[in-house]
Amino acid sequence: MIEPAPPASAPGAPIIVSALFGAADHAALDALRRRHFPPERNQLAAHLTLFHHLPPHVAPELRQRLSAETRDVGAPRARIAGLRNLGRGVALRIESPELEEIRARLADAFAMLLTPQDRAGWAPHVTIQNKVEPAEARALLHALQADFRPRPLAIAGLASWWYRGGPWEPISRHKFA
Repeated sequence: MIEPAPPASAPGAPIIVSALFGAADHAALDALRRRHFPPERNQLAAHLTLFHHLPPHVAPELRQRLSAETRDVGAPRARIAGLRNLGRGVALRIESPELEEIRARLADAFAMLLTPQDRAGWAPHVTIQNKVEPAEARALLHALQADFRPRPLAIAGLASWWYRGGPWEPISRHKFA
């Protein structure tokens, strides 16, 4: 169990944890995001967030745990299973029981430190559009539904990032075997 008391030397930025996509899937998802996300608001590449806000003092322990979850471990199976209406945007719904198990173990380890958002049930998704008018989001959803077919998604690893209000700053990357 992780203790909630941060050391005085901890940087002040929260930590985000995400899954890393395989190169081809990353390129395709990021192109979709760049095509549909308002450019003035799009500071990030396409991503799959596991945790939105861990306290900065857990960085060393988190690095060890992410390494343990990926070292000599095959990549979890995943798939893009459907589309999700976000109201003011659209996301791709992701299914991966193996990735859900990894997230559950990490959530147990950091349970006392999770924000309400990270304590709530996890709904894995990749946001490809957000912060638009609802009519624009509905139009994109309908357009994507016309050709949508579930497909495999390559999960290459896990990563942690500092969040300082803009683009995420890398802390560590951990590739599956």
